[in-house]
Amino acid sequence: MDDLNNFNELIIEDTVYKTRINKKYSIKKHYQPKDNSIVSAFIPGTVRKIYVSEGQNVFRGDKLLVLEAMKMKNDIVAPINAKVKNIKVNIDEVVAKNQILIELEI
Repeated sequence: MDDLNNFNELIIEDTVYKTRINKKYSIKKHYQPKDNSIVSAFIPGTVRKIYVSEGQNVFRGDKLLVLEAMKMKNDIVAPINAKVKNIKVNIDEVVAKNQILIELEI
């Protein structure tokens, strides 16, 4: 019965709410903003072509590599203007979802 009267304070945009937080909410992954210096696979697939080399300057929208998934070829592009710091994959390598493909230096 203690759980029914046990409220937690939740603050959203300077407004304080009193609520009960369930188990699903307490174990969920916390939001983290996207790190634009890391380019990762949005889907599992195979790296078919790499357009850049380490140390090369790239601009936002430049093609970095081709990721093939389910017979579709997806161009992975640079999210920002940066320098290629490290290429973590090779051609014909099978990658998992969210695997790091390329690190950029801002």
